[in-house]
Amino acid sequence: MHIAGSSADEMAVSFARVLRGAGISVPIDSVITFVQALDVVSMTKRNDVYWAGRATLVHRPEDQQLFDRAFAVFWEHHNATDTDEDGPPQKITLLLDDEDGQDKNKDDDANNADDDNQTMQLRFTANESLRNKDFANYTDEELHESQKLMHQLRLAGPPRQSLRLTHAKRSGSRHDLRRTVRASLAFGGESARLHWRKPSERQRRLVVLLDISGSMEPYARALLRFMHAAVVGRQRVEAFTFGTRLTRLTKELSSRDPDRALTRAAAQVPDWSGGTRLGESLRRFNATWGVRGMARGAIVVVLSDGWDRGDPEVLAEQMQRLQRVAFRVVWVNPLKVTPGYAPLARGMAAALPFVDDFVEGHSIQALEHLTRVISRD
Repeated sequence: MHIAGSSADEMAVSFARVLRGAGISVPIDSVITFVQALDVVSMTKRNDVYWAGRATLVHRPEDQQLFDRAFAVFWEHHNATDTDEDGPPQKITLLLDDEDGQDKNKDDDANNADDDNQTMQLRFTANESLRNKDFANYTDEELHESQKLMHQLRLAGPPRQSLRLTHAKRSGSRHDLRRTVRASLAFGGESARLHWRKPSERQRRLVVLLDISGSMEPYARALLRFMHAAVVGRQRVEAFTFGTRLTRLTKELSSRDPDRALTRAAAQVPDWSGGTRLGESLRRFNATWGVRGMARGAIVVVLSDGWDRGDPEVLAEQMQRLQRVAFRVVWVNPLKVTPGYAPLARGMAAALPFVDDFVEGHSIQALEHLTRVISRD
């Protein structure tokens, strides 16, 4: 990637290419805004350029650290280029390091040794390259490494009001007579100020149901790790798997040791990579747990490709029951990212009218989007 000149548009375009190569999404309108910001700041001051880029090019909190690293190398390289405008154009090479910090492009470096004085290398860890990779293409090592990234996800839904009351600083729904009387003692029994109480807030329950049928096998291994991260990462999470039967795994996945948790979960599931009975599984969930209380006011996340061997009318009926009691129903389909995808499978078509959010689930980046959907009011 060549960098020459020092105009605002050249700098913006060059830096945008670096960020895209690092895996940060940078739309063209953001680049245009960056150019406009550079026109009103000093392009020779590092702080001015940094904050202009940070404010216009970074749209997700998880990209901030990667942006900082990219900008540090870019700025150093850009200044080096400006000091020698007559020299040959330099370029930035994006390299990936493995877990131990060893350069995977070592052979290429040896072949390009003669160009070392013209090349600035920007290194990124292997973890960062996994964010956009499809779970179906993960190796066993990458699957294990993805566990760390999933534990960084923050699953926090919008709070709900509790029946319990708490102290309100200004005004509330009820008078706090006890606190008001106690405070009046300091003024000879005169009520100088009224105190109030208001309903407290509680975290909404999150219920995750994972399809482990044969069609989901390429994704179920990774998504089971996502379920484990959800259970140990926050309170009030319930985890289930379903195929030909429904299995509750909340207890098995509660161990913070991922290997132990996944081993216990696998031993508990007898129908791994079998058939799918979505409607029957949801019927059992609704009858045994969901409608009775677990799903009431909860955020229910279904991880499934929608392939079903059962009666689609049963699935539609149970999804309707579930939607009536849940705060939000989110369906996560790993196949949604496929070009030209349409929800034509019988199960998916039957369930979709009763789904509040229909999202992708094929990668870490897709799961990051899922966390934002869950946290939305």
